[in-house]
Amino acid sequence: MPNGYKRTDRVADQIRKDLAGIIQREVKDPRLGLVTINDVRISKDLAYADVYFTCFAINGDDESEKHIAEVEQVLQKAASFLRHQLGQGLKIRVTPELRFQYDRVIETGSQMDSLIRQARAKDSE
Repeated sequence: MPNGYKRTDRVADQIRKDLAGIIQREVKDPRLGLVTINDVRISKDLAYADVYFTCFAINGDDESEKHIAEVEQVLQKAASFLRHQLGQGLKIRVTPELRFQYDRVIETGSQMDSLIRQARAKDSE
């Protein structure tokens, strides 16, 4: 493709935008809290869309892991409803099946930042 922006990238970007709005407006489960759709990756045949999300966790690591698992479960249960809603807005023949996964990129970034600070502190000693 001349401009380097593939169809799957355009569809993924549109799904990310639409899905964020649908979750905010249409999914009324109080267990969700604040959910952010960070990324969507679509298979080449447009059959599957891996949706990466983050959510606001409540107190401590144990509770946050429990909260993350609960949010992921709520999203998985709502996947067929969300897929149907997406299908009404997307202009593609088949709407991809949605698979939700918690995005640990923020946690990984924080850990890397901490390690870099520790290394710099040791170097300056």
